[in-house]
Amino acid sequence: MIEIGAAILAGLLIGSFLNVCVFRLPRDLSVVRPARSFCPACEKTIAWYDNIPVVSYLALGGRCRHCKERISLRYPLVELGTAAAFGVCVAALGWSLAALKYSIFSAILITLIATDIEERILPDEFTLGGTAIGLVFSAFVPLELGLAALVVPVAIGTRWLSVAEAVIGAGVPAGVFWGFGWVFEKVRHREGLGLGDVKMIAMIGAFLGLRLTLLTLFAASLIGSVVGLIYIFATRKKAAEYHLPFGSFIGAAALAGTMLTEVVSVWLSKK
Repeated sequence: MIEIGAAILAGLLIGSFLNVCVFRLPRDLSVVRPARSFCPACEKTIAWYDNIPVVSYLALGGRCRHCKERISLRYPLVELGTAAAFGVCVAALGWSLAALKYSIFSAILITLIATDIEERILPDEFTLGGTAIGLVFSAFVPLELGLAALVVPVAIGTRWLSVAEAVIGAGVPAGVFWGFGWVFEKVRHREGLGLGDVKMIAMIGAFLGLRLTLLTLFAASLIGSVVGLIYIFATRKKAAEYHLPFGSFIGAAALAGTMLTEVVSVWLSKK
């Protein structure tokens, strides 16, 4: 229980930092300077006691102490989501590299979901940086082998086969979706899939490998289509006027899929 509690506390603190990233990165602001957070409305520096994850939001009634402007619900949701993900990973996998891998992956996904919903931006710091992190982890937390086992000599060893699977998982789906987006743009003369989405797909592939990435994309496309149609029908907007935050659906599908197949399934197998 102490381990899980420590993981939840770490998730709350890291979630608070992720909120800084969600606000500052799309605006090309430094995430380290100024070190103290400030209110986006009145730009007053936020005191440390007003910056305690979740607790301060509740104590302030969701409003800035100075200007009384409403604080976005995104702040406690990101903090609680990150804390929950960290807690589940450690509860299922213990203090291990696998728990660290999926905790970091969850934090990246939560950040990208939030930035895509709010700003329709998927920062390179998390997509490209996340891809690099995923490739490194693949050398120490073996991926389920798929295409790599067929096209790469087995003699190179399990570790490098796992890295190869991560490279294939990152490159193949991202390349295919980039191709679809390019064709769509040429035919319809408007952007169909942003480059940020392609980079995010590569990041997910580096962490999960080819099979789970393809399943993630199938689920995201299905859910995104249904939600998009419901939104268009409810608002009576034209499909061409609605820009679907596809990255948020990809992130939600990847987060749910990872928790179910890579984390919770291990937890249940122990019982």
